[in-house]
Amino acid sequence: MQKTMIDLFAGCGGLSMGLEHAGFKAIFANEINPICANTYKLNIDIDEENVYVGDINDLLKDIECKNKKFGNVDLVSGGPPCQGFSMANRQRIIDDPRNILYKSYLRFLKIVQPKFFIMENVKGMANKIDEIFDDFHQLLGNEYDIAYRVLNAKNYGVPQNRERLFIIGNCVGIKSNDIFGNIEKGKYCTYVLADAISDLPALGINMFKNKSSIENEQVGYAERRFVYPESNFYHYINNGKYVNYVYNHKNRYNNERDIDIYTRLPQGANSLHESIADIMPYKSRNHIFKDKYYKLRLDDVCKTITSHMKYDCNMYIHPTQSRGLSAREAARVQTFPDDFIFTGPQNSWYLQVGNAVPVKLAKVIGEEIIKWL
Repeated sequence: MQKTMIDLFAGCGGLSMGLEHAGFKAIFANEINPICANTYKLNIDIDEENVYVGDINDLLKDIECKNKKFGNVDLVSGGPPCQGFSMANRQRIIDDPRNILYKSYLRFLKIVQPKFFIMENVKGMANKIDEIFDDFHQLLGNEYDIAYRVLNAKNYGVPQNRERLFIIGNCVGIKSNDIFGNIEKGKYCTYVLADAISDLPALGINMFKNKSSIENEQVGYAERRFVYPESNFYHYINNGKYVNYVYNHKNRYNNERDIDIYTRLPQGANSLHESIADIMPYKSRNHIFKDKYYKLRLDDVCKTITSHMKYDCNMYIHPTQSRGLSAREAARVQTFPDDFIFTGPQNSWYLQVGNAVPVKLAKVIGEEIIKWL
């Protein structure tokens, strides 16, 4: 029997897709951003009416008013935004008004009482882990055994240096620490940036300002037929499936100075490199802006993909082409399969990719939980 999951703060569906590949079936999801929700519905195997597009607190009111039941749910997952976890902040996380979504996640768990839950968040939350465990136990009782780890995606088959906090809880009588222990002992493929992006079509310089609708061989395409070269990474992210299109692979506009910087910088160099000293626009504030520009290395894992890419890709300069990474290249780094299509305007593609959990890391976690189920 297929195992069921609910994904809260689902975004575009990176976590759900990885869990789906592990063997879970999404029966419900919640996402407040309609563009992200559209991407989720397009790519995840779920009935559209079971994707609640809106604030989770409105969802909770709806559940409580209508006495909605989800049945016997195997897994609830989600990464609630949580701004008030600083060590300098003496107010309890759950009482901080900035963390209302964190509290809402706990309320949802209390209502649904799944066999397992996963919470994913920034690694800084580990500083407050004792307090977080207290919050879980106060709202859920002592039926759940809870454990946490800060996992780096690069150790689990993802070509990216990405550290995130994962909390796993269960009420089926096992030690959640054992789940993490098995995950950490596993053997996983190792990939670098070259594996992820070298087989995609080359793109040229985009000189068309405020004309994101333009598509051609130089700028790229939102959708284009393409025969991928055979590679281990291609088969790995696509689970053996053949994909005949490349999606969301477009360059964005850059001014002449940025293009010059992109061209001069060697791989692995940042804003302080001597090759751009004469044109660097922030020389008086180098100590602040050393990471304003960074050219990625083909022979290393990528730096952490973030939603900042929706503004510019200056910190994600392609190693061999004078441009930033395309959204498809960023999605490759996040181990999305090639037939995962991002909806909405071009800048929103980067937002969706940057906020996602790497698909293959989610799969690793899901496969271990399914063993216990």
